[in-house]
Amino acid sequence: MQIILTPTAANKVQEFMTEHGATHEAGLRVAVLPGGCSGFQYGLNIEDTPEGDDEVLDISGVKVFVDPFSAQYLEGVEIDYVSTMMGSGFSFRNPNAAGGCGCGSSFTV
Repeated sequence: MQIILTPTAANKVQEFMTEHGATHEAGLRVAVLPGGCSGFQYGLNIEDTPEGDDEVLDISGVKVFVDPFSAQYLEGVEIDYVSTMMGSGFSFRNPNAAGGCGCGSSFTV
């Protein structure tokens, strides 16, 4: 499985993990959840350890946890961290998405 975490996103995740006192085993959970205005939405969370059936990736020094359901929708996704005058946050470029909403946090397949 391939997920791309841009250097800016990797730095921001590491910053969050340091601020919250995450352990060496902790990582970023990247998930696809039912919901959002287009059918699916992305979820990001710092977790202490992976689940037993997670795929664990090491991307730019960040452990990334992906569950089997989410993995089918996340192949090749690029996660970036962007700052604009409207705010800042993580953004997703997903080659598997057939469409999305204006806010960029949900998609269809």
